Amino acid sequence: MPLDSNTLISTIDQVKKSSKKRGFVQSIDLIVALKNIDVKKPENRMNELIHLPHPLTRKNRVCVIASGSLAVNARNAGADYILSQEQLEALSEDKKAAKRLTRDYNSFVAEAPLMPLVGRVLGPVLGPRGKMPTPVPPNVDIEPILQRQRASVRIRIRDQLSASCTVGDEEMESSDIVENIQTLVSRLEEKYEKGINNLGVVYLKSTMGSPVKVQQSG
Repeated sequence: MPLDSNTLISTIDQVKKSSKKRGFVQSIDLIVALKNIDVKKPENRMNELIHLPHPLTRKNRVCVIASGSLAVNARNAGADYILSQEQLEALSEDKKAAKRLTRDYNSFVAEAPLMPLVGRVLGPVLGPRGKMPTPVPPNVDIEPILQRQRASVRIRIRDQLSASCTVGDEEMESSDIVENIQTLVSRLEEKYEKGINNLGVVYLKSTMGSPVKVQQSG
């Protein structure tokens, strides 16, 4: 399923031009149809954070669940929110607050020793949304982990023969969005046994716009 760079740029420009101006920066999303895959098999499902070569203008908000020195280091590294062990325990009695936390943050990092508690308290709300935290050791250098989380997008493939995620926004250079698309498509090709032959039609769309088909060669 060759995706020519010039064709992608042309499609991205078309998506940008056809989108009505809104009071916010619209994302540009990639939609890839899958074929000849049995998504009932666990090995064919996917739930991965994939690092983009060009971060989105609106970076992911990251919540770090930690205590002690890791919490201090995460705060110094600019984590969007630090959830302490005490706060985590309190969430077991406040389901609304737990759900709100899930909505407010794109990804989560947790101190490894706290993961059993995270699973009990937040597993029911984070699990179904594919947002279970990345566990890290208490003495880890948290800054590069935060940088990677902010510049990553999640691909989830569960029971539908398609994959979709944000690859850019209307303020980004089209050439940068192309590199993001190629990174994600390459990962999908690696994932499945038949590579490009398991990938079908590709679309791009803005947040409020209609899907635009990417013309493929070959």
